[in-house]
Amino acid sequence: MLEKKEYAVQCVEMIEKQLSRRGITDSSVLAAMTAVPRHEFVSEELRSDAYDDLPLRIGGGQTISQPYIVAAMTVALHLQPGDRVLEIGTGCGYHAAVLSRLAKEVFTIERRPDLASGASAKLARLGYAHAHVH
Repeated sequence: MLEKKEYAVQCVEMIEKQLSRRGITDSSVLAAMTAVPRHEFVSEELRSDAYDDLPLRIGGGQTISQPYIVAAMTVALHLQPGDRVLEIGTGCGYHAAVLSRLAKEVFTIERRPDLASGASAKLARLGYAHAHVH
C-alpha cells in the first residue's frame, strides 16, 4: 500500500506530465484534479496505478477514464461556481467529485445499482455533499 505522500507525488506528476504538457491550462480544473484523491475511486489492487495515463477497471465491465480525458471533458464545460451539472454515467464517482469542486451541484445518474451505490458511498465518505447519485 502506498503512503499518502506517494499518492501526492503521483498526483503532481499526473498534473504536470499528463495534463499541463498536453494543453490543459485551466487553473480551476487543474486545482480540482489535484484536490480529488483519484486513488480513493479505484480498488485497492489498482491504487498504485490510479494516477497513470490509462483507464482502469471499476467493475461491471466499466472503467474510470484516464485523467486527461476527465480533464479535457471538464475544461470543455466552462463551469462557473453557480452552475448545476447533470452527468450521465456515474461509474465510480471520480468525475462527479471533480465536477463538484467547480460547480454548485452535480446530479449524476448511473444505471448499474452496484456502481451507483459504491459511488454514492465514496462521495459521501470523502465529503462531496454537492454530488448526488441517482
